[in-house]
Amino acid sequence: MDIGVLLPTGTAQWGAYDDAGELIAFGRHAERAGFTSLFVNDSLVSPRIEALTMLAALAPVTDTVTLGTAALMPFLRRPIQAAQSLASIDLLSGGRLTVTVGAGFPGRFGRPLYTLSELPWERRFARLDETVALWRALWDGAGAFQGEILRFTDIPPTTRPFRAGGPPVWLGGATPAALARAGRLYDGWLPYPPDPADYASGLHAIHKAAADAGRTTEAITPALFVSVRIDDDIDSGRRALDDYARATYGMPLPELEKIQAVVSGSENQVLERLEAYVAAGARHIVVRLGCLGMHAQRDQLERLADLIPAVRRACGPASTSAGLGTVTSHD
Repeated sequence: MDIGVLLPTGTAQWGAYDDAGELIAFGRHAERAGFTSLFVNDSLVSPRIEALTMLAALAPVTDTVTLGTAALMPFLRRPIQAAQSLASIDLLSGGRLTVTVGAGFPGRFGRPLYTLSELPWERRFARLDETVALWRALWDGAGAFQGEILRFTDIPPTTRPFRAGGPPVWLGGATPAALARAGRLYDGWLPYPPDPADYASGLHAIHKAAADAGRTTEAITPALFVSVRIDDDIDSGRRALDDYARATYGMPLPELEKIQAVVSGSENQVLERLEAYVAAGARHIVVRLGCLGMHAQRDQLERLADLIPAVRRACGPASTSAGLGTVTSHD
């Protein structure tokens, strides 16, 4: 059972006197506190530390934690350039990189970014899948790639990652098409469904798609992205989460809760809710701390760290073969 934390790389999550350099110390502290992964998210439309730059900075100052993206949007970068950057981070970290990818979605995190990247919005999912296939080909030493959208010949030698085949690549998203693609093509799944029952049904669909493609269920890491706020005063905690939702997404908390997994309440209430996702099949939980300011982030990190043993116990010894954190072969 892996439990990780999303670093607050966006300036909307910082306090007035916070220093970006504190993110390094925050990541190192999370590793010492027992978290097994550090994740960062990706965007062009909000001020933040660029995702791959953040992971490269963390690689030499951490020892064991997985370094991951949640989620990287490959269309923001040239595909061969991105393959080079990801391979470099995997090398620098000694093979600790995990890459979750997404194609963006309608709204300010979707079509406008494609316009800025000078790419068409149409066929974005096919472009995403081909980009990942290109990365894997380059990481295996290919000198050419011929897809329907991406075509390259005479590719000079590129940086090879630490691990043969490169880092595992997970897919975000929970539409029926995304579930089928995750089962066929990807090494893991990182969604944020508000209802644990939807997580369970989504994972079942992924396993079916994997079986139909001749893959084993162990080849796919079942992960979860969830916002968490621990507070003994429920009303105060909800107000703080609402401030976070408005600062981060420009929407009130009740609207965010309709589309993303959000868990709040006392330690016992948060634990009970996380256990429901574990029972639904989640085996790598990536937590976004629902608070503003680095001091508050540290406080929530400490409170969540106290729950790590109990969340791991909820997984149970019979579930340790779920493939968490393992390097799997690619299709």
